[in-house]
Amino acid sequence: MNTAHLAQPFDLTINTPPTYWYCEPGWEWRARPLEDYLLWYVMDGIGMMRLGQQAWDLRAGSCFVFTPGAQPHGTQHPDHRLVVFGMHFTINPADSFINDVRSLVPPHGHVIRDTAFFALLAQRCQISWQSGDALGALQSRHYLQTMLLHMWDEALHGPPSAVDTALHELMRVIQMEPGRRWKVDELAQQVHLSRAQFERRFRAVAGCAPNQFIIRTRLERARHLINETTMPLGQIAAVLGYDDVSFFSRQYKRVMGHAPSAQRQRAKT
Repeated sequence: MNTAHLAQPFDLTINTPPTYWYCEPGWEWRARPLEDYLLWYVMDGIGMMRLGQQAWDLRAGSCFVFTPGAQPHGTQHPDHRLVVFGMHFTINPADSFINDVRSLVPPHGHVIRDTAFFALLAQRCQISWQSGDALGALQSRHYLQTMLLHMWDEALHGPPSAVDTALHELMRVIQMEPGRRWKVDELAQQVHLSRAQFERRFRAVAGCAPNQFIIRTRLERARHLINETTMPLGQIAAVLGYDDVSFFSRQYKRVMGHAPSAQRQRAKT
């Protein structure tokens, strides 16, 4: 899938109110060729969706983005009726991103993994729309964009492993406490890996070795404190775990390209 233009914003227009559909007994959906895009997300229930020669079981979390011209055919289990959230929308072809959107739309249904987050987005999308003002309409469009991007992200990348999840949490904790004296061996023990395994997996997730991540996190925090506070450089070094201010200055210059004193001077100008 081509994601070259994902850095560019994409604009869309919501054509029908974001709505929850509580499918009635005996409900069956045979759509005429769609004139626009349709987000169709199953909140609850069991059923079947067919599109051409393809078919998918429906359950909570099943999500589709039907493209213009599609003729989906949906049915439900009589004892487990469907609750669906969705809306019709148009992606405005302001630039070449429209072609990438078409390539990103999964060719089959996707089951949302983070259903709590997706349900919250759906709720906020509807509530914002119902406000009836320009701000609400803007918020609703952004919530829909986020739902689409979240769906495409899940479809592209798959679920993280338990180890990767633990490593991301460890990185978050390090970023919260950069001045703590972190030891790689202890970090490896926290995620139940040998040091060699830990360093290999950490590098794959973070893009650098654990010690490099710790140093970079400390120095990024130092730069923030230099720019945004009046704390003396010696105090900044101390709270970030440096006993030697000179060593702090040398390390800062090596990583950031200039001395912390130069950074402070820039912040004053």
